[in-house]
Amino acid sequence: MRIVLKLLDTRPLRVPAFRRLWVSTAVTAVGSQLTAVAVPLQIYRLTGSSAQVGLAGLAGFLPLVAAALWGGAVADAADRRRLLLVGNTGIALVSVLLWAQAAAGLRSVGTLLALVAVQQAFFGANATVRGALVPRLVDPELLPAANALQSTAAWFGGIAGPLLAGTLVAALGTGTLYLLDALALLAVLPAVRLLPPLPPSDGASRRVGPREIADGLRCLRSSRVLLTAYLVDFLAMVLGLPVALFPQAAHQVFGDPAGGGPAIGVLSAALSLGALLTGCCSGLFTRVRRHGAMVTAAVCTWGLAIAGLGTTRRLWLAALLLALSGGALVVLGTFRKSILQSAAPDAMRGRLQGIDTVVGAGGPRLAGLVHGVAGAAFGASRAISAGGVLAVLAMGAVVAVSPAFWRYSPAAQRSREVSRPRTAACTSASSAGSAASRRRRSSTRASPVVTTWRAASSRVLSSQSHRHSTAGPEAK
Repeated sequence: MRIVLKLLDTRPLRVPAFRRLWVSTAVTAVGSQLTAVAVPLQIYRLTGSSAQVGLAGLAGFLPLVAAALWGGAVADAADRRRLLLVGNTGIALVSVLLWAQAAAGLRSVGTLLALVAVQQAFFGANATVRGALVPRLVDPELLPAANALQSTAAWFGGIAGPLLAGTLVAALGTGTLYLLDALALLAVLPAVRLLPPLPPSDGASRRVGPREIADGLRCLRSSRVLLTAYLVDFLAMVLGLPVALFPQAAHQVFGDPAGGGPAIGVLSAALSLGALLTGCCSGLFTRVRRHGAMVTAAVCTWGLAIAGLGTTRRLWLAALLLALSGGALVVLGTFRKSILQSAAPDAMRGRLQGIDTVVGAGGPRLAGLVHGVAGAAFGASRAISAGGVLAVLAMGAVVAVSPAFWRYSPAAQRSREVSRPRTAACTSASSAGSAASRRRRSSTRASPVVTTWRAASSRVLSSQSHRHSTAGPEAK
């Protein structure tokens, strides 16, 4: 344990606000996996159909995408701490409803899928807000360490949550898993409430609608570094994430019976275990300043490990290569998020984080489709190796087209911003709310009627304020 603490970069945990956010992330990561196990298990018990289980993922995907994009726009216009409270509370309430329908013996798949859709909408918005507020809590040089800690907490939840669910479901039943998820969310609400207020940094009031979401897309399109970071992550996931081929590879390559065996368990666990171990060694890489070079190296390492996976018939070597690819995935996520957070203006971080949430949710699903088709056509081993090689080639092509990405570092980015204004599309979009507020104030000053009304309102509010101050402090 002492060795892990020395290797883990814990500097952001010295910031009380981030420490509270990280604790809430770790607890809810475990709790959310309880529901993630319970939903498909309950649907399969009700229907006996894997196709019906697949509908749960489809039912939740579109609400998640819509809520992530909308929630990102709201995060740029409102207090992010309050939005996080609303998101956590919403997810907890839906988990309580899931527990209620299970406890009541309500055998309605439609009701279950509807609740899953609502919960995934809350999750999409909540994940977007959580990512957008990290740069407001820690200094820029601590962003890689903070993102590594957040990632480590998420991977820990992805391992511990299903193990805990498998242990508890036999003794307590499916419904109890929902209830435990809700209790975990409610338990960390005080930590979220103690975060500092996080209103828009420029103090501007903004509308929230399709035009504001489109502003985020225009900002992304106008920034070569941001666009490259998103493109690299998307290509790496689609080409180099062969999770959908694990059952086929376990059976055809590593000798598992058709119904499953130890090989599928090893393949499924190795990726997550490698990611978790790498996150625990974050102190080895979070101080690197060349973020673009780290993303490039991580994608190439990931691709080469996956390419090697497709060539081996030894299970222990396959597990080692998958653990290496999981570690590369953590490094990629750490520095890609840091690029997003350092290269984007705060007034745009919510919307860009919403796009990031959509890419993170959609990439693995598309990867499953691509690898499934390729595996059926060419076999699991060839499809896996080809995907890894293509990921490396794609990364090389991206760097050749955009060499500035390889050289990107936050310090150089800040130096350029001092000498040169930020990208026009991002600047104009992020300042639109401020300009609108100034126009409204200007038009108000120009109107004598409104000026008279404001003076009268000011006197009324002043008298009310005096009465409140004599009556004592108000509860928030």
